[in-house]
Amino acid sequence: MTAQPARAAEPNLFGLAAHLTERLGGSAVSRRPLDLHAMAHDASHYLLTPELLVRPTSTEQVAEVLAACDTAGAPVTFRSGGTSLSGQAVTDAVLVDTRRHFGGVEVLDGGARVRVQPGVTVRAVNARLAPHKRKLGPDPASEGACTIGGVVANNSSGMHCGTEFNTYATLESMVLVLPTGTTIDSAAPDAEAELAAREPALVAGLLRLRQRVLDNPESVATIRRLFAMKNTMGYGINALVDFDSPLDMLVHLMIGSEGTLGFVASATFRTLPVHPDISTGLLVFDSVAAATGSIPALVAAGTGTAELLDAASLRVSQQDPACPAQIAALSVVDHAAVLVEWQGSTGEELETAVASATPTLEDLPLSTALELTSDASARAGLWRVRKGLFSAVAGARPAGTNALLEDVVVGVDVLGQTCIALTELFAAHSYEESVIFGHARDGNLHFMLNERFDDPASLRRYEAFTDDMVDLVLGNGGSLKAEHGTGRIMAPFVRRQYGDELYDVMWELKRLVDPRGLLNPGAVLSDDPTSYLRDLKPNPRVEEEVDRCVECGYCEPVCPSKDLTLTPRQRIVVRRDIQTARAAGDLALAESLERDYDYDGTMTCAVDGMCQTACPVLIDTGDLTRRLRRESQSRVADRAWALAARSWGAIAPLGGVALTVAKLLPSGLPVGATQAVRAVASHDQVPAYDAQLPRGGTSRPAFDPQAPAAVLFSACIGEMFGPEPGAAEHAHGSGATGALVDLCVQAGVPLRTPEGLGGLCCGTPWKSKGLTSGYEVMADRVVPALREATDGGRLPIVVEASSCTEGLVTMVEARAPELRVMDAIEFVHDTVLPRLSVTRSAQSVVVHPTCSTERAGTSAALIELARAVSDDVVVPVAWGCCAFAGDRGLLHPELTASATAAEAAEVAQAAADRPGDTAYVSCNRTCEIGMTRATGQPYRHVLELLADATR
Repeated sequence: MTAQPARAAEPNLFGLAAHLTERLGGSAVSRRPLDLHAMAHDASHYLLTPELLVRPTSTEQVAEVLAACDTAGAPVTFRSGGTSLSGQAVTDAVLVDTRRHFGGVEVLDGGARVRVQPGVTVRAVNARLAPHKRKLGPDPASEGACTIGGVVANNSSGMHCGTEFNTYATLESMVLVLPTGTTIDSAAPDAEAELAAREPALVAGLLRLRQRVLDNPESVATIRRLFAMKNTMGYGINALVDFDSPLDMLVHLMIGSEGTLGFVASATFRTLPVHPDISTGLLVFDSVAAATGSIPALVAAGTGTAELLDAASLRVSQQDPACPAQIAALSVVDHAAVLVEWQGSTGEELETAVASATPTLEDLPLSTALELTSDASARAGLWRVRKGLFSAVAGARPAGTNALLEDVVVGVDVLGQTCIALTELFAAHSYEESVIFGHARDGNLHFMLNERFDDPASLRRYEAFTDDMVDLVLGNGGSLKAEHGTGRIMAPFVRRQYGDELYDVMWELKRLVDPRGLLNPGAVLSDDPTSYLRDLKPNPRVEEEVDRCVECGYCEPVCPSKDLTLTPRQRIVVRRDIQTARAAGDLALAESLERDYDYDGTMTCAVDGMCQTACPVLIDTGDLTRRLRRESQSRVADRAWALAARSWGAIAPLGGVALTVAKLLPSGLPVGATQAVRAVASHDQVPAYDAQLPRGGTSRPAFDPQAPAAVLFSACIGEMFGPEPGAAEHAHGSGATGALVDLCVQAGVPLRTPEGLGGLCCGTPWKSKGLTSGYEVMADRVVPALREATDGGRLPIVVEASSCTEGLVTMVEARAPELRVMDAIEFVHDTVLPRLSVTRSAQSVVVHPTCSTERAGTSAALIELARAVSDDVVVPVAWGCCAFAGDRGLLHPELTASATAAEAAEVAQAAADRPGDTAYVSCNRTCEIGMTRATGQPYRHVLELLADATR
């Protein structure tokens, strides 16, 4: 057995917490159970709960943390996006969150290079590079949620990049922090000398290891063979062969080391050009053997992608109503498909590439007609087949099971037989509904299976399957991990893949860099052959709304409360841990989690639905929050809000009156009054007034023309909140409603309003708070009025506030599906704008899309309306839900402040870069108020801007 680094048995974590609190500040260190349990869960099927959570804000603080942990003998694990699948981001000791405060991106050399901190997602980096028509090389499917920290730590690749453009191949330099706290910027001119001066034993050891490997021809041959493929198994010891400089060796050994050798504080990548012209096709074959046999020819023909789907994958895809016709019509037996794609910098270049590949494609033994398409919608449909597999299988898994997504790699020449053998293993071990797909161009297969880890028989089955799978892959000359990292799941099998000599080299490397074995112990290397069967995650049934959650973390980057309290995944896992604690009899823990969940989980959830837009199994955690709020409402409150619904015509204007009165008073009076009340009452019940709030709005207009083109359902938030100070008055009123009516009058598009509009509402104030009775009262008033106003659904209903549009859609979709509800921005873009004469402006326009436009698919219409006025339209890369969420921004202003911080910083930079006149627009009054508060700039509805340009 290889000697492992020695570790202190019982570190003093209490003393460590006190020391770090003194050095970093109280907000950076937590032992609160809710924080620890929320951060314990990642996308893997392992679960360890940390004893201490640390959130450093700088590289220097990370160095302090590592030095302190070294002194205390405390194991430490880094965690960023939490999307890793192999258990490399969990610990029962010190967990360091490197996402929240490490979000820097610096585009260099016109986009040719980019310097990134570990907390930034791949998608966010590519969004910053997009204006330069560049992108990162690594392109993992989880690019919307996985962060650069994990990309580097796991040597991520993806569907297109292969080994040519993965992290190892495209990373130019890094700032790294070693376990001792030593920090090295490898791009610095004196970095090599500084490393030698500060870590002489490490430098000597790296040179010694390199020579040891080079002196062994068998070792060199094994390294060359395994790293010619995608391979993230064990350490990237190809660096010992590829480089002769100790600094270069160390930098590239850090890649794929999963936080076991040090911390990467920033990484500088060489970027790739974006090819905008793309042609995609799905090639269907009679068998996996025929499909995989075509891969060498397809690669030679220049395909940038070759994504394999086996017969089970195709059958799963057929369950999707939007499945492409060529698959929907297929009687799947043993069929398989390959998704292929050609790209070009120009249309002509793409046309040439496709023409060159066509003879090869026509010679393939296809089961269906060959068809390539450049149509964006058709291409999206094809990719939906590939990317929808995870959600289809995971979403339909039996309750209480975990969805396991694994990856292996073999030579393309044995890819077909490996697929067939894997399918036979699924059958032999009774794994039903398992699918195989993957990056066939690289011989990289992913497979999914569902397993229950709380059942001893199922655990024995999983162990037996793993043993057989390891024999199969290694017997075919492959690697047990291609791109997901070794983690805990494959650490016991590293010796079998590499042999005793190279396995000992890896342990020697670990001892050299981390002599006390404190960095992420249990990941990458393990001498315990059954360690992968420990600390497996239970999956208890808790709540119907969220039981499908696979804890992937895709929801987290879009959640407005992510930097303040909890994310959707964390809300779900805390609920699961409450259930687990109660089942185990740990009532103290359960009560602690429940007590803190009230604010962190319920009060600060914006119920904006953005999580559902990113969730592969389509969970809207807001559904859970709304139910919890409903269950917490008293009968008195429910009845009071039901009464309010019946009297809404009288009550709704009162908020506007109060704001108007407050504007007439010295600002300190209303501010102080609400602060005094909030000091003794629940912040979740009493809104906070601030001087930036506008005066009240005006009453909603009423129209009844003879031949209306649409029905105007103007929002009551326009009555409550008036426009920004200094906003122009329109001929037919103020704010968004006045602007919309003005535009429609100019375009000759008459609007009708429903009878009794002043007493109607979309119902969102009741629904978001879980006030069922009041919501039903309002629905019973709204639906009949709209049926009558629309002539039974003949006319569309137009709403000038995007969140109210979404609320009204929700209200009528089940009660009156014949009614068509449109956001005013979509209605104006499609129907009104073509009839207008617009005077274009020299001013720039900064646009804030909303969660409602994103969910409804109308953000493009919002942006196009801004472009109708200006050539310089800016949509901040960091835009997100402002979390004002009706009154949530008044009840918990800290939520909106946190949600808008990154976008506000980007808006400030945009303003600094544009010394001329700039307009700031959105499409929902409360969102505009939230953004005005966050940025200090006057946000207004885009229709107001358009109305100004058509006078």
